[in-house]
Amino acid sequence: MSNPEIALIYCRVSHTKQKTSGTGLDSQEHRCRAYAASKGYTVETVFPDDASGGGDFMQRPGMVAMLRYLKARPHQRYVIVFDDLKRFARDTIFHWKLREELAIYGARVECLNFNFEDTPEGAFVETVVAAQGQLEREQNRRQTLQKMTARLEQGYWVFQNPVGYKYEKTPGHGNLLVPDEPVASIVREALEGYASGRFQLQTEVARFLEQQPVFPRDRKGRVPGQKIKDILTRVIYAGYVETPTWNIKRRPGMHEPLINLQTFQAIQNRLQSNAYAPMRKNFDEDFPLRGFVLCQDCDKPLTACWSQGKNKAYPYYYCVTKGCESRSRTIRREVIEGEFEDLLKAITPHQDRLKIAAKMLEDWWKHLGKTETTKLITLKTQLSGIASQIERLTDRLIDAQSSAAIKAYENRLTKLEEDKAVLEEKIADPTGPRYPLSEVLRTTLSFLSKPHKLWASGRIEYRRAVLKLAFSERISYAKGKGFSNTKFSLPFRELGSFRESELAMARPG
Repeated sequence: MSNPEIALIYCRVSHTKQKTSGTGLDSQEHRCRAYAASKGYTVETVFPDDASGGGDFMQRPGMVAMLRYLKARPHQRYVIVFDDLKRFARDTIFHWKLREELAIYGARVECLNFNFEDTPEGAFVETVVAAQGQLEREQNRRQTLQKMTARLEQGYWVFQNPVGYKYEKTPGHGNLLVPDEPVASIVREALEGYASGRFQLQTEVARFLEQQPVFPRDRKGRVPGQKIKDILTRVIYAGYVETPTWNIKRRPGMHEPLINLQTFQAIQNRLQSNAYAPMRKNFDEDFPLRGFVLCQDCDKPLTACWSQGKNKAYPYYYCVTKGCESRSRTIRREVIEGEFEDLLKAITPHQDRLKIAAKMLEDWWKHLGKTETTKLITLKTQLSGIASQIERLTDRLIDAQSSAAIKAYENRLTKLEEDKAVLEEKIADPTGPRYPLSEVLRTTLSFLSKPHKLWASGRIEYRRAVLKLAFSERISYAKGKGFSNTKFSLPFRELGSFRESELAMARPG
C-alpha cells in the first residue's frame, strides 16, 4: 500500500472581522480537512491569513510562510488544499505567478469548488475565474472608497481614530468619533498648553504626556515625536475633517471637538514661528538653570554635569565656550541655585503693592467686559468682508479658463473659508475671560507673592513657570560676583521689592 499524500491547508479572510463569521478561518479549515480526509491526505499543517494583500500574495504573511515552508523541504511533494479559488489570488497576474511559484517547489493545488485541468481549455477557464475574482475585488474597493468619500464629505471621519477619540455606534450617525476619556482631557490640556505657551517646546508636550499613566506610549514608555506632531497639527481635534489626498477640503465634522479653531490656529502659528523658549530641550530636575543662565564673560549658556569624586558624584555648572576666560571654571550647584533663590526672594513685592496689583487686575477685568461689544461689531464687519471676497472669487473661478488661475482661486477660497470659520467661531463664542475673577486673582497673586517658594518646591513644572514668567530674558552669572543683567518681567518690574528707606510721602501738589 502506497504512503498517503501529505497536504498543507491554506485559509484566508480579507479582514480580521471575518475570522469568526460563517466564512471565517475555522469554517474554511474544517471544510478543507474534511476534503483532505475524503481524499486520504494527511494534513501536516495549516497556514491562515487575515489580510487581503490587494491581490499580491507576497503581501500575505500566511502565504509567505507557506512558501518558505515548501522551500525548506525541497524533497517533499505536497498537495495545497484551499476552500475557494478566490482565496488563492484575486488578481489574474498574481494568480499565475503563484501557480508558477508553487510548481517550482513541486506542490500541487486542489480546490474544493474548482477542478484544475492541465489543458488549454482548463487554463482558459482558470484565467476567467481568476479575472472574475480580480473584478470583484476592484469593484469592492471602488465601492468602499465611494462610501468613505461620501462619509468624509458629510463630516464623518472614516480612518483610524486619533488618540483621544474612539468610535461608537450612535443613533442617526452610525460609527461616530466620540471623546475617549480620560485620554481626551489629557490631549485637550496638551493642545491648550502648547497654544498658550505653557509648553514652549514639543519635547515639553511629550514629557507632559509621558507623565500621564493612562496615555498610550511605546514599549520604552515614551511618546514618539511624530505622534506629538500629529496631535499638534491635526484639525480633527478642532472639530473639522479634511483629507487633501482625497481632495476633501476642510469642513465642519460631526464629532465633538476637544479645542476650538482659534486654539488650533494659535498652535499652527507657534509651530511655524518657532517660538523662543528660555530653556534647553534637555531641561531636567538635576540642573534646572542649565541653558537659561548665561556666562557673564562670553554671554553663552552655562552647561552642567555630575563630576565623580572619590566617594560620590558632585553637581557643577560651568562654561564650555572656547576662548572664554571662564571656560571650565566650575560653579557648585548649591551656590548658583542658592543665589538664584535669593534673587527670587528679592523681587517678591510687598503686600501693599500686591493690593495695588489686585485693584489693577479688577479694573482690567471690567475693561475687558466693556470692549467685548466693540470687538463683536468689528468681528461681524470682518466676516461680512470675507463673505464678499468669497462671492467675488467664486464668480472669477466660474469664469476662469487657465488651470493655474483655477488652482490659485481654489487655494485662496480655501484660506478665506478657514478665516471665515474662525470668525464665526469667535462671534458664536466671544473670547472673554475664561475663568472667574476670584480664581484669576488667587492664581496671579499667589505666583507674584511667592516665586521663590514655587522654585523651592522642586517640582519641574513650577520651576519652568518661574523661569518663563519672572524673567523677560536670560540672565548672566559670574563666579564670585553673582547674577547680573537681570531683566524681570513687567509685573515684577512694576511691583518690585523696595526698602522702607526708599518709601516717602509725596508732597501735595
